[in-house]
Amino acid sequence: MRCMALDLGSKTIGIAVSDVTGLIAGGVETIRRTSPLRDDNRLQELVQEYEVATLVVGYPKNMNGTVGERARGCEDFAEHLRALFPCLEVVLWDERLSTVVAEKVLVDADLRRKKRRKVIDMMAAVVILQNYLDSRQNLKRRTEAGS
Repeated sequence: MRCMALDLGSKTIGIAVSDVTGLIAGGVETIRRTSPLRDDNRLQELVQEYEVATLVVGYPKNMNGTVGERARGCEDFAEHLRALFPCLEVVLWDERLSTVVAEKVLVDADLRRKKRRKVIDMMAAVVILQNYLDSRQNLKRRTEAGS
């Protein structure tokens, strides 16, 4: 089963999904937010299509680690996802600087500004998910080494 990351914005939701091994994150799409019902329907389609077991929601803490208004909105959205997908694990994952990293990757790839705007949220979701996947792998290695 795969993991899916969501980078929440007021106008868009960036989506990334892991490969079946849970090692590599890849971008899927950017959902243009139009209505909660349409957003939920598209998320349900993607969860089913990719056979997702875990939803990773970007959690935009402030740089000093405090929780601001945007992070509280993500907490509310995570609760909404738990109700929408009661059989899935929903995880809040610290996303500080994920958009900055995604922007740097896109600039380094020589993508024009107009094109970057179209994919930045999806790339931020990829960064969030890859960090989550790497963390799980590191924990697994430490656990196995301690056994």
